Amino acid sequence: MTLLTGKTAIVTGASSGIGRATALCFARAGASLVLNARSPAPLERVVAEVAALGAQGWAVPGDVGDPDLHARMVQMAQSRFGALHVAVNNVGTVGIPGPLETMSIAEWDRVIQTNLTSAFLAARVQLPAMREAGGGSIIFVSSFVGTSVGLPGMAAYGASKAALMGLVKGITADHGREGIRANALLPGGTHTAMAGDAAQREWAAGLHALGRIADPDEIAQAALFLASDMSSFVAGSALYADGGNAAVK
Repeated sequence: MTLLTGKTAIVTGASSGIGRATALCFARAGASLVLNARSPAPLERVVAEVAALGAQGWAVPGDVGDPDLHARMVQMAQSRFGALHVAVNNVGTVGIPGPLETMSIAEWDRVIQTNLTSAFLAARVQLPAMREAGGGSIIFVSSFVGTSVGLPGMAAYGASKAALMGLVKGITADHGREGIRANALLPGGTHTAMAGDAAQREWAAGLHALGRIADPDEIAQAALFLASDMSSFVAGSALYADGGNAAVK
């Protein structure tokens, strides 16, 4: 595929799961990549996989709660590849499951920082770069949890993921006329480390109309749609890639 030929994309949380699948999918589509994760070694392995597909990728390890990290990624995109066109802000944490009344303020802050504040920190520096490039696509990976359904013990996670839609709508109102499209991607249960053990995955499969959870590549394909010109008139939207989960609640 050549849907992203000539374009540069940032992908956070790229060392595993949906982030890794998205990086490889974008590489196959012709993108140059700036990839982030906290741990350098697995991130470098993904960079090597990107290279094996004939694409260029650079690793920028670090914590998405660090504002300087996002600035470094944007600078890398511009200095190595000339511009930034796409960003997939994918990092997230479930946190420690449990009733809200037992949650510490520190744990609440950690979940909100990782899932929501990091998205603000990313967009704050991605927007000027995309304006300079003449437009772009910002994708925030949200969740069906907190949007179409609440799950026991996941109030903080659901709140942080649902709040991303407010960010998407605000960016759209402020920057849509500049050719910058912001959208949220809402995966259903996906076969990643966050999906838990076999029993938990089987339980999650039962929530979906398709009767199964997703392969990470299936979510990456939805991200590719939002990143590419196929979605040129899609802005301020929530794209459910959830196997019909929201439809049957």
